Amino acid sequence: MVSFLVVLLLIPPLRKLAFRIDFVDKPKPDIERKIHRDPIPLTAGLAIFAGFVIAYALFIPLQENGSFSLLLASLLILGVGLVDDWYKTHGKELAAWPKLIIQLAAAIIVYQSGVVFYGFNNPFTGQDVLLPVWLQFFLTITWIFGVTTVINFMDGMDGLAGGLSAISAVTLFVVALAKGQSDSAMMAIILVGAAVAYLRYNKPPAKVFMGDAGATLFGFLLAVVALDGAFKGATVLSLAIPILALGVPIFDNIFVVIKRIRNGKPIYQADATQAHYRLLRSGLNPKQVVLFLCLINACFSLTSIILLLLNV
Repeated sequence: MVSFLVVLLLIPPLRKLAFRIDFVDKPKPDIERKIHRDPIPLTAGLAIFAGFVIAYALFIPLQENGSFSLLLASLLILGVGLVDDWYKTHGKELAAWPKLIIQLAAAIIVYQSGVVFYGFNNPFTGQDVLLPVWLQFFLTITWIFGVTTVINFMDGMDGLAGGLSAISAVTLFVVALAKGQSDSAMMAIILVGAAVAYLRYNKPPAKVFMGDAGATLFGFLLAVVALDGAFKGATVLSLAIPILALGVPIFDNIFVVIKRIRNGKPIYQADATQAHYRLLRSGLNPKQVVLFLCLINACFSLTSIILLLLNV
């Protein structure tokens, strides 16, 4: 409720500020990805960050190393996202390498704080399989960076990234709660509140966007929740649980990346190959596309919960 109310109350004044400083996403009819027809403020990411930080500080016991590291890393993600959004509002494009470096740095900060994919439990022997340190580092950074990116890639239609994030966060909340990971469960439900409040203003037709700042922040925090909750103590088969919880963004963007590589395009180059654009071209209207993809993600999420209940 705290994260919900903070985001709900902060978005309107931040929306007015965006118009005042020209921090708005302007329509571009010649670009297929730009389907809105009016300037839309890009300040919701700030409200989402504020809602998360305030609720986190109030309800999660602050640990000197872990909490500071998470908040610092989140601030880095938000900061580079805001810079990227500012460039776009002025018709420019921030180079990929600064975003890459900052996002990797944020992932490394989380890794150094102890949120690590250590390994898994062998269900046949009951013993924990501890991975080599270099592989722990590689898989942890890859997961955080990958989920941060795929949520951002899905932010192309009113209500889509927010809806998918809310569904994934609910699933990770259930998983973390079932595993007794109370801090991860609390982080997940804080994200649910922030996402639902954002959707109040982002449902079609959107009054505000969260931009790269908000989308990458959601992805980053969902990745950390999954690492600290769903992946911890997982068996070989239950490693699929957090992957399925984020099923639509992950599987769609694997397809997109493979297609871009095959076509010789940079994987960071924005285009209209994501599922929501393909569904839009097939004849569905934007609301139908969002509802369809959210329904698919809900099915993936229910499958992950079934795996959890089966205790495989």
